[in-house]
Amino acid sequence: HVQLVESGGGSVQAGGSLRLSCVVSGHSRGSNCVGWYCLPPGGEREGVARIATGSGNTYYADSVKGRFTISQDNAKNTVYLQMNSLKPEDTAMYYCALDPGSIPRCHDRLAFSYWGQGTQVTVS
Repeated sequence: HVQLVESGGGSVQAGGSLRLSCVVSGHSRGSNCVGWYCLPPGGEREGVARIATGSGNTYYADSVKGRFTISQDNAKNTVYLQMNSLKPEDTAMYYCALDPGSIPRCHDRLAFSYWGQGTQVTVS
């Protein structure tokens, strides 16, 4: 079965950087949609970025454009979220999620089938 394991979270000062990793196993080969979500303290889960693993197309929330970059290393079955210029409002639990297949378009997915356990990011 599909498993996603996040790592790379931690505590950092405002303006700093972190790189989150999501190792995916048990998934089908071919194109999937992998996304990063955040759950701020006392807030609601929000989409941060997505990548269509077949085409490499990426999508970002407006709040992170220009600061965060989602990428993949197919040889390592890993999707990364490079987070630069971090702000205190980026403090959240970050989750990666996968929805299999190439249809519908990754940007249009309304729900993800598989989720990781999350990694905490704290910006002070």
